Amino acid sequence: MHPIIDALPDSLCYLDGTYTQLRDAKVSVLDRGFIFGDGVYEVVPVYEGHLFCFEEHMARLDRSLSELQITNPLKTAQWRAVAMQLIEASSAAARAGMQGLYIQVTRGVAPREHAMPQGLKPTVFVMVNPMKPVPDAVRAKGVACVSAHDFRWQKAHIKSTSLLGAVLARQISVEAGAAETIMFRGDWLSEASSSNVWIVKQGEVIGPPKDELVLAGIRYGLIERLCAEAGIPFTLRRVAREEVFAADELLLSSASKEVLPVATLDGRTIGNGLPGPIYQTLFAAYQQAKEDAKARGTQDNGVTA
Repeated sequence: MHPIIDALPDSLCYLDGTYTQLRDAKVSVLDRGFIFGDGVYEVVPVYEGHLFCFEEHMARLDRSLSELQITNPLKTAQWRAVAMQLIEASSAAARAGMQGLYIQVTRGVAPREHAMPQGLKPTVFVMVNPMKPVPDAVRAKGVACVSAHDFRWQKAHIKSTSLLGAVLARQISVEAGAAETIMFRGDWLSEASSSNVWIVKQGEVIGPPKDELVLAGIRYGLIERLCAEAGIPFTLRRVAREEVFAADELLLSSASKEVLPVATLDGRTIGNGLPGPIYQTLFAAYQQAKEDAKARGTQDNGVTA
């Protein structure tokens, strides 16, 4: 057996109403998620056993399912109950650190045909994985990124399991020894392979608008709130390629990266090549938001974990 297969975690997962060991979980080869990528997913960060931005992730799950005309199979309270069951079943060491709650819903099992069949029972899969925080040494220097044409489809706002475009985009940066692939549609910034992208110019945080060409990450709302609390101007608008390279700071955001400074893009230095003051402010505010949630002993939405 391949060493990657051998290393699969022997942890608990949830599949279609049943809790089972991850290694033993099976789905039909005719599941439309397997055949067509006909499904959606969410990844919710978990800090020391507490779900972070859970309600926001559930709202986006609803939006994505609605776009695919799939009825959400569970209520928010049911999703939360499943999540907490899996978190509590994970090891004490895992719960003490950072985890990612992975939720996937596909249209279900049917004979292979492109048309969307009605009345299927959605396939529901949930697991919890450890997430590695970005090392402090990396944050202190910032990361290198490369750019590429955004060759993905025109409905990037759906958090679809059809991630081949993102996989290919990420591989570009892997082969270049870079942290991320920042993409442009023509001359306009869209996003990175698995991150949203922000520029900072003259103290203002600027990001692409929330439309069908960008997956509006949960960090969109969080960063806007953190900017408002810190008195930092925040704008969503189209961002030209030259603005990205001329930015004072360039930032990535995602569940795993939180907020991360970019030092170089395509080998060109961004700003002075070091993490800037806006990044420092936002990162500190992000950590405080996490600490506030943990200090309350609750999920960030105020519901006891």
